[in-house]
Amino acid sequence: MFSREWWKKRSLRVRDDKVTKAAELSLRESLLPLCLVTILFFLWGFSYGLLDTLNKHFQEVLHITKGRSAGLQAAYFGAYPLASLGHAAWILRRYSYRAVFIWGLFLYGLGALLAIPCIKAKSFAGFCVCIFIIGNGLGSLETAANPYITICGPPRYSEIRINFAQAFNGIGTVVAPVLGSYVFFGFDDNIALQNVQWVYTAIAIFVFILAIIFYLIELPEITDADMQHQAAETHAGDADQPFHKQYRLFHASFSQFCYTGAQIAIAGYFINYVTETRKDTDSALGAQFLAGAQGTFAIGRFAGAAIMHFIRPRKVFLLFLTACIIFIAPSITQRENTGMSMLYVTLFFESICFPTIMALGMRGLGRHTKRGSGFLVAGVFGGAVVPPLMGAVADMHDTAMSMVVPLAFFSVAWTYALAVNFWPWYRDTCDAFTTAEIGVRESGVVGKSVVDEEEAVGMERQTVEEKGL
Repeated sequence: MFSREWWKKRSLRVRDDKVTKAAELSLRESLLPLCLVTILFFLWGFSYGLLDTLNKHFQEVLHITKGRSAGLQAAYFGAYPLASLGHAAWILRRYSYRAVFIWGLFLYGLGALLAIPCIKAKSFAGFCVCIFIIGNGLGSLETAANPYITICGPPRYSEIRINFAQAFNGIGTVVAPVLGSYVFFGFDDNIALQNVQWVYTAIAIFVFILAIIFYLIELPEITDADMQHQAAETHAGDADQPFHKQYRLFHASFSQFCYTGAQIAIAGYFINYVTETRKDTDSALGAQFLAGAQGTFAIGRFAGAAIMHFIRPRKVFLLFLTACIIFIAPSITQRENTGMSMLYVTLFFESICFPTIMALGMRGLGRHTKRGSGFLVAGVFGGAVVPPLMGAVADMHDTAMSMVVPLAFFSVAWTYALAVNFWPWYRDTCDAFTTAEIGVRESGVVGKSVVDEEEAVGMERQTVEEKGL
């Protein structure tokens, strides 16, 4: 079992200039690696959901302001650029996807273990440092997992794959507030903090075991040469251009920054919103309402992935992000169940935006795919910038009025949704991959969808023109 060949197969270094068959995997061949990587999406969904609950919990236990409690989000998401543009990007480009998975899990577990003495000491600053380490771990996982899910399998289904996998991220965000409502609230301060310690102990044990599993298994590795070949096959993108001329990528990254910041801010102050605007609502009930809202978020991802089989992903993205802008606006002035229901609907439509920006932004990057994915993940840094702004407005006015902040950032992110639908330079690159048969033609599986019908109609028209009819 532990022969030289066995150890060689588990090497974490892969040659990036070598063309493999990994980028041409069929649906069946890509199933196992996708299932394993999807576990990671649940992990950071759980961690993110836990953070939103701890935000309100620390306001009460440590008696800090809303603005200061946003330090959790600032530490967590502020770590993402350091990972996606720094250490995780370096490991990904010089070693492999599997190496980044293991590195990210190690940092996640380390941060969880270090959080325990900080919680015992009731040190908010110390806990923020631990959250920063955890954020580096999760940022590393996102740097590898998002592009891996997007490119491991037939290109035409990439948006569907990443939205389906991200739906398990949504499930994690549901489980965490439910857990928090029972173990963080309703106890005296010391017992509540003790419960937080046990949660992070369990997290550390689980992620270290998962890191060992990722070392032992064999994952197909996708190289830059593979992605260059895929871009050439689809005749899309500017893969031959230098990286600094990948302008669509930079627009997508900026849109990701604005969108993610708005999403994180809304979830981070959701409990504050419902406790302030709805009568007889305490923090424990507010956490349960947050779990329900995150449930609609998860449902939205499953629904969005299904809709994308029949409607082009870029069109679904435009519809969903437009709906976010429409429904967040009334929450500024409405109260009671009406205001809360507006946030529920907003979270439903938020669901597919992050993964779809990720998938569309990577279109046509070719040999720049690994580096470009780091920029898209770095957009998550918006989660460190927007919540403190929203917290400052909430402290000056109230949480309902502070919803104007995510509304503004949604509106800026909307420019990318408009570009991929109405600007041919953006739109044609996206559509070239949507109609590609790489990984589909070979397996003999071609889904019957609106996209396929549009392609068939186009071919029929071309035949008629050639015959001069």
